[in-house]
Amino acid sequence: MYAYLWRSLPGPKPVKIVLLIVLLAALVLLLMEVVFPWVSAQLPYTDVTV
Repeated sequence: MYAYLWRSLPGPKPVKIVLLIVLLAALVLLLMEVVFPWVSAQLPYTDVTV
């Protein structure tokens, strides 16, 4: 899968590295802002009673 991603990116090696960094940053941002808060709301562990 990583080889396919590397081959599908345009440009020489430095451009591919920059594009991979941008894609990784976008993925982390998407996970932190959308996916993880949604999953956290679905988990039953927020109702803690002691």
